[in-house]
Amino acid sequence: MNNWTISLKNLLNKPLYAFLSVFSLSISVALLLGIQQLDTSIQNQFENGSGNIEMVVGAKGSPLQLVLSSVLHIDNPTGNIPYTEVEKMSKNPMIKDAVPISYGDNYKGYRIVGSTLDFAKIYEAELLEGKEINHTMEVVLGNDVARKLGLKLGDTFLSSHGLTENTIEEHEQSFTIVGIYKPTFKVIDRLIVTNLASIWDVHEHEPEHDEKQEMHEAHEEGHEHDIHEEDEREITSILVSFKSPMGLMTMPRTINAQTNMQAALPKYELERLFQFTGVGVKAISWIAYIIVLISCITIFISLYKMVKERAFDLALMRTYGASNFQLFCIVAIEGIIMVLVSMFFGFLFSQIGLHLIVNIFKSQFQQDIMLTFSTPQMIRTLLIISIIAMLSILLAILPILKMNISKILSDEK
Repeated sequence: MNNWTISLKNLLNKPLYAFLSVFSLSISVALLLGIQQLDTSIQNQFENGSGNIEMVVGAKGSPLQLVLSSVLHIDNPTGNIPYTEVEKMSKNPMIKDAVPISYGDNYKGYRIVGSTLDFAKIYEAELLEGKEINHTMEVVLGNDVARKLGLKLGDTFLSSHGLTENTIEEHEQSFTIVGIYKPTFKVIDRLIVTNLASIWDVHEHEPEHDEKQEMHEAHEEGHEHDIHEEDEREITSILVSFKSPMGLMTMPRTINAQTNMQAALPKYELERLFQFTGVGVKAISWIAYIIVLISCITIFISLYKMVKERAFDLALMRTYGASNFQLFCIVAIEGIIMVLVSMFFGFLFSQIGLHLIVNIFKSQFQQDIMLTFSTPQMIRTLLIISIIAMLSILLAILPILKMNISKILSDEK
């Protein structure tokens, strides 16, 4: 019978102590790995999925809300701005691209975004099948939308007012699917993209009374709008990229100070958001480390108690030729088994918990989170847990060195 078999039988002989030690350490490992992996995954998702957007211009309000709504599409917009601002901004020599977007409708929870052909270029999106938008009421689907809703080229659907799924306020005009994008693993994967004219037409043609309906029908037949109507048109925001860092340094301050709009920098706002969430991550991590310490104390007490209770058996083994090192191994292996089992179940619990959180996030925001590991962080966390556990095991087996074999055997007799 080898040391591993002896140690395993000793653990099974005291199932309650072993269970409490393994369970508490598993929970702490799950908390640490889970919160760190979730934080890393969300940061990577937000930073990599936002595309090549350096500045967002929209209505006055919260700059973070503007970024979350217009860049990540997980919040409500701050309001609308005049469409004429796009032309003014496009003429600025410091601006490389100024892409207008307008949204406010959805189909089964997926947002319908009106923009120009430059919108797909922001996310480096390419067509998987079909063609780009050439006429109003045509759409190109993000890959996630097409895959999860089972939509294909030529299908039609009615949009619903608002950014959450509902069938009560459906518009009367239907959209036709003319294209599907390749997977990009960015925000555009979960969007339905159309042109600005489609968004305007859907809302302008909404019948409120007979007179308005007749006016819109006449407008639809003419397919032309006078200058006054064009000036009154609005968009939700403008996605901006610059030709040089100078524009990034000067334009946001100018827009915020001299116009009735606001400019927000996605990178800066997301860093601020992660600083706030980082406080919660650190708090949960410290709680988890405290549980780790308590768990290791439990392991220490369990092993120390075992050494004291089985002093006679250990002394007898010593008289039959077993070395102190062999006795150390028997006791240490018990602790190592508990630590390894705890890490396995801790990792398992963390993945189960993360998938539940991802499903909740998906149901609320129609967005999948790609779970990613920060390998150095995970190794560092497991190393810290292992060191604390090994110190507990070492302290528990030290009494073996001070064991008086003759006294223990004589007392037992």
